[in-house]
Amino acid sequence: MYWVKKEIEQLSIIKHLLKWTVLLIPLACITGTLVALFLWLLDKATFYRWHHSWVLYFLPIAGIFIHFLYKFSGKNAEAGNNLIMDEIHNQGGGVPARMAPLVLVSTIITHLFGGSAGREGTAVQMGGSMANLLGRWFGLGRTDIRILLLCGIAAGFGAVFGTPVTGAIFAMEVLVIGRIRYDALIPCLIAGIFSDVVCSAWGIHHTHYSISYQESSRTFLPYVSLDFLLIGKVIVSGIFFGLAAYIFAELSHTIKQQANRFVSQKWLIPVIGGILIIGLTWLLGTDDYLGLGVMARTADGSSIINAFHLHGVTTWSWLWKLIFTAITLGMGFKGGEVTPLFFIGAALGNTLAVWLGAPVDLLAGLGFIAVFAGATNTPLACTLMGVELFGGEYILYYCIVCFTAYYFSGHSGIYQSQRIAISKTTAQVPDEEKTLKYYKHTESNPS
Repeated sequence: MYWVKKEIEQLSIIKHLLKWTVLLIPLACITGTLVALFLWLLDKATFYRWHHSWVLYFLPIAGIFIHFLYKFSGKNAEAGNNLIMDEIHNQGGGVPARMAPLVLVSTIITHLFGGSAGREGTAVQMGGSMANLLGRWFGLGRTDIRILLLCGIAAGFGAVFGTPVTGAIFAMEVLVIGRIRYDALIPCLIAGIFSDVVCSAWGIHHTHYSISYQESSRTFLPYVSLDFLLIGKVIVSGIFFGLAAYIFAELSHTIKQQANRFVSQKWLIPVIGGILIIGLTWLLGTDDYLGLGVMARTADGSSIINAFHLHGVTTWSWLWKLIFTAITLGMGFKGGEVTPLFFIGAALGNTLAVWLGAPVDLLAGLGFIAVFAGATNTPLACTLMGVELFGGEYILYYCIVCFTAYYFSGHSGIYQSQRIAISKTTAQVPDEEKTLKYYKHTESNPS
C-alpha cells in the first residue's frame, strides 16, 4: 500500500508539471517576444540618440508626454513592479494588460531622449501583465494566478538578461526579505528558460562579460588554498557596495517623495527632472551617464564594459550614474533600475580595485552583482547571476560579496512593496504583512 501511494504521488507530480508546462508555453512565447521587441527598439533608440545628441534637449517634453500617458491611460499601472508584488501578496484589482504597452513605450521614450534608466523593470512588468491576462483567460484560481505572476517575473527577467536560472530565483526571493517560497520553483524555471529561448530565437544577443583574473595557487595553511588577503578586500568592497545600494534606493525614494510634496503641478516634475539631467550633462561635458550605460558613445567613455579595464571609468563614475538614475526615475521617467545598478557596482568596483590593490576585472564583476543584491535584497539570485554571467570559478567571492552587500544595504531597497520575514539586524520577527514602505514611514513618523 505504501508503494502504491508513492507511485500515485509521483504521477501527481508529473500531472502538475505537465499542467504548468502547458500554461507557461504561451506566457514564455509572448513575454520572450515582447522582450525581444523591447531590446531591439532599445538598441535603435540608443544608437539614434548617440548620432543625434540634440534630442536630449527634448527630454522635459518627453517627460510631459509620459506623465499624461499614464494619467489618462495608466490607472494603477503607474505602480509598476510594486503593483505586481502587491498582487502576489494580496489579490486586489489585478495587473492591467495595458501595463505592457505603456511601460514599453514610455521606457523607449525615456532612453531615446537621454534618461538614465534600465530595462529589467520593463521586462518584469510586461511579463507580469501578460501573466495576469493569461490567468484570467484560462480561468485560473487565486493560487494559480499568484504562481503565474511569479512566472511572469521570472520570464521577463530571464529573457532580458539571458539569465533564466537567476530569473527563477529572483522571482521567488524578491517578494519577501529573508524567505523563499518553493511552491513556484519549477514553474519559474520553466518560464525563465522558455522565455530566454524565445527571445534568443528572435536574434537578440546579450552582452558578454568576462573576468580574466587567474587566482594564484599559493597555500597559506595545509589543505587551504584561499587568498585570505583578497577575501578581506572582497569583504571591504562588499560593505561599500551595500552602502552604495542603500544610497541609491534612499535617494531615489527621497527625490520622488519630495518632488510630489513640493511640486503641485505634477506634470512639472518630469520637466524639472529633464532640466536637471540636461544641466548635469552640460556641466560634466559627457553623455556617458545617459541611457543604459552598457556601452558608451565613444570607445574611451565610462560604461559597464569599460569598467572591467584599468582606467576604463573615472573615480566618481559610479556616483554620477547613481545621481543621474535617481533623478530620472525619481522624477517620473520610466525604466528599470538594475542595469544602472550594474554600472554603479562595476564602476565602484573599478575604483575600489585601484584603492585596494585588487584585480580590476574581478572587483568590477563583484560590484556588478553586489550592488544589485543590496538594492533588491536578493543575494542568492545575484550569486547565481555571477555564475551565469562570469562563470563559476569565483563563486566563493560572489557569495561573500553579495551576502555582505545584502546586510550593509540595511532595511532598504528599490522595491517598497517587499515584505520583511527576517530582520537583518535583530532576532525580532517582523510583521510579514507590512512592506518596506510601511516600516520607512513608521521610522520617519514614530507617533
